[in-house]
Amino acid sequence: ASTTHLQLGPEQLAAAGVTEDMIRLSVGLEDPEDIIADLDRALRAARKGGR
Repeated sequence: ASTTHLQLGPEQLAAAGVTEDMIRLSVGLEDPEDIIADLDRALRAARKGGR
């Protein structure tokens, strides 16, 4: 967890439903198709780099 939940302890995070593997996205006014395409590229790159 970073920024919004950084100040919370493990018990507070669990109570809020925030898990270690959670990814929070904060998007603006971008076109949803652009956001999906960007996420797709990022996830593909992460998988490729992790092997």
